[in-house]
Amino acid sequence: MTVSITRIVRPEKIPEVTRWVQAGVNLANRYPGFLGSGWVRGTADGEEWHMLYRFASPQQLDAWENSPERAAWLEQGRDLVTHARTERRTGIEGWFDAPQAGEVAVTPPPWKQTIAIWCGFFPVNTAFTYVMAWIWPGFGALPIWLRCLITTVILCPIMVPFVLPLVTGWLKPWLTKPGRTAPARP
Repeated sequence: MTVSITRIVRPEKIPEVTRWVQAGVNLANRYPGFLGSGWVRGTADGEEWHMLYRFASPQQLDAWENSPERAAWLEQGRDLVTHARTERRTGIEGWFDAPQAGEVAVTPPPWKQTIAIWCGFFPVNTAFTYVMAWIWPGFGALPIWLRCLITTVILCPIMVPFVLPLVTGWLKPWLTKPGRTAPARP
């Protein structure tokens, strides 16, 4: 589960906000299911900041968002930032940067999401299979369910934070390109 937040930060508050955001990341990191976070400014001199954080499940996200520690942390930042927007995302669309000012957020259709995931998973899975055959010659003799279990346990933590954001970044122009519309019939 990914949460995308847009906040407005006055330029003179940047050092304070930077410390405040890092303190929030450090707090969230103590909660079960925290998968990571990131934040970027829309432009070098812009006041709009886009922040993302991920939790493994909606329940773990709710535990963080309803915690007294987070409430106290938000209170500390009350005079530092202006909250502009919050959005929860559950699928691959959470791997995209928030739209720049004036852009419209585009969620790729499921078939494009599927292709993007395959473009990341196939080469990583193929490389993993070759490496496993090289370092553990008996890997191929294991029952298929056990090979799949080992493969997915190792590859999922690599795919979600590293490979899929890279692939979706490369494919972003195609993923966010509007679909063709059928010509009007007379």
